[in-house]
Order: sequence, then C-alpha cells, then structure tokens
Amino acid sequence: MTGIAREFVGLPSPLVGRAGAGGHPCQGIYHRPAAGPPPRTAFVAAHYNVDFSEHYLAPYLAERGHGFLGWNTRFRGNEAYFLLDHALAEIGAGVRWLRERAGVERVVLLGNSGGGSLMAAYQSQAVEPNVVPVAGMRPVEAIEDLPAGDLFVALAAHAGRPEVMTAWMDPSVTDETDPLSADPDLDPFDPRNGPPFDAAFQERYRAAQRARNERITDRALAGLEALKGSRARDRLFTVPRTWADLRMIDPAIEPSDRAPGRCYLGDPAAANYGVFGIGAVCTLRTWLSMWSLRISQCAAAPHLARITVPSLVVHATADEGVFDGDARAVYGALAADDKRMEFIRDEHYLRNSRPRAADLIDAWVRER
Repeated sequence: MTGIAREFVGLPSPLVGRAGAGGHPCQGIYHRPAAGPPPRTAFVAAHYNVDFSEHYLAPYLAERGHGFLGWNTRFRGNEAYFLLDHALAEIGAGVRWLRERAGVERVVLLGNSGGGSLMAAYQSQAVEPNVVPVAGMRPVEAIEDLPAGDLFVALAAHAGRPEVMTAWMDPSVTDETDPLSADPDLDPFDPRNGPPFDAAFQERYRAAQRARNERITDRALAGLEALKGSRARDRLFTVPRTWADLRMIDPAIEPSDRAPGRCYLGDPAAANYGVFGIGAVCTLRTWLSMWSLRISQCAAAPHLARITVPSLVVHATADEGVFDGDARAVYGALAADDKRMEFIRDEHYLRNSRPRAADLIDAWVRER
C-alpha cells in the first residue's frame, strides 16, 4: 500500500521504567495518510499478549483517511505476567499520545479478538472506575483518570478471558501436573463420547469445564497464602490442554460457516496435546487477574455494560474460535443505545475480507 506514513511510538509506562537496553515498555506504530492534514479520527487497538503494532487493519483504515495506533503494553509476548490494571494504565498512555501529540479529536477503541474485552475494560474504567488490584498488589493511581474513547468497535472479539479459557479447556484433565491424564467419561476425543455430542454430554462437559477453572482458582489462592512470610511473592505453574471447545470438534454445535474440526492451530486433538495454548504458563496472580471465572476482571460483560458510546460489533461467520453465540453475547451486553451488529463471511483474521471490513468500519465511523 502507498501513501501511508508509519511512525514508531515508544512511551514510558506509569508503572515501570525504560529497559536497561533502551526499550520503552509501551510501544507501537502509528499509521496515517502520508499527505494532507493530520487525521481527526484515529483508532487504537491493543491485546493482552499479541503484538498489535502492525495490525492487519491499520494500513486499510489509514488509506481511508484515519489514524491507527497499533499499541502494545509491556505484556506483549509476556502473557504469563499479565496484570489488568497495569495494562489499562499503559493503554491510557497510548490514548493520551493520540489526543495530545497526534492531534486527534476522536478516538475509536478497536477491540479485536482477545483485545475485545481488554478495550472494553479500558473504556469501562475510564467512564466508571471499577478495576481493583489483584490479591497482594498495590492500587495503580494512573487508572483513576484514563482518557475515554469516543466510539467502540468489537471485531471478531471473544467474550472475555475467563470465558474463553473455560469454554476451550479440556475438563477431562484429572491431574494438572500430568498433561496426559484424562477421565474417559469426559474425554472429547474419545469416539465413545462423540461427535456428535448429545445434549447430556454437552451439559456435563460444560459443568466440568467450570469446575476445572474453579479448582485452579482454589489452587492459586492457596498458593498465594502458602507464600506469605516466605522469600517469594508469586510462582509459575502450567495449564495443559486448552483446545477442547466442543464447538471446535462438532460442527453441529452452533453451526456456522467455519471449517469443521478446526481450531486456530489446526486439528484440535493435536493442538490440545501440544505445548502452545492460552494461559499455558501463568503466575498465581496472573491466573487470578486474567483467567479465573470467580475473580478475573477480564470478563467482557460487566465492562460492556458501562459502554454507552456508539458501538459496532463485527462478527466473522467462519471464525474457528469466536462463535455466533459469543458475538451476540458481546452485542447484547453493550449498554449503548446506538449499536449495530454486522457479519462478514470469513475466518478469524479476515484474510479474504480486510478491505471490506475497513469499508464497513470506515462508513460506520463517518456516519457518526
């Protein structure tokens, strides 16, 4: 693409200093039209873990006259240590840069993929402070006065970190220290159970997934309690087998345009027993901050209920990990009176529809 200027942006964090090697903790790339006046409207996108500096929509939206800050907190590629309140403070640094340095009048919060609940949490905290520190951590003053966004877009967005972890995790795990342990009565890859999976199995399976999440939360809380008075404040642990959503295995559950028997890493059975997965490595506090159904503040719904600015939900109907019910839950939870839901027939990363997605989002923004 031509006619697009790209500017590296490195900023200090309100919480940690610059790295000894020189890198700023908050980094990203600002995309804008190379000619003409500075954009009055700009998007900002960030994720819990994935590097969004070169986000796939950035050049397309810059071509259409907007700014786009693909933004990273210090947790990019560093999910094992994620803390929500710290990340929100560092997203705030990027939003302030757009308003104060880039001259932007309107900021569009783009919540893409896992970043959907993160950007929802940002807007929620900006308009009605509600996020508290995870156990044993001090409050972060920088999140008490975050600059709010003017518009909100959820693009192929998950319903929240604890929700997606629970929906994807394999509840047949009987020993968290043994990645091969399995209760055959809950094993989604045992052909005696399906597919197809009958309603009774689905109900037992979903209940067992929630129970596994709660057991890990109990273990994390007990682990922090056990560390009191010791030389350590936290510790690492692993979470095996998190590619086992029944919808990935049985296409008859929430039918869509997705390819059958697929997850983001291909074959769910192979991915489930591999070493790459969401939350595969955590600290005790990171589990509580990001993944715990009981304690995490990364669930989208409570934050979406505080979003009243105009909002757009774009669902990719062939998505292998965000399903129709997830997208509709995001839309339903939004408190905005002015909200719209649109559908694009493509997979999660919109590899075949990026110009169309950019046109759709650009038109919606211009209408407002």
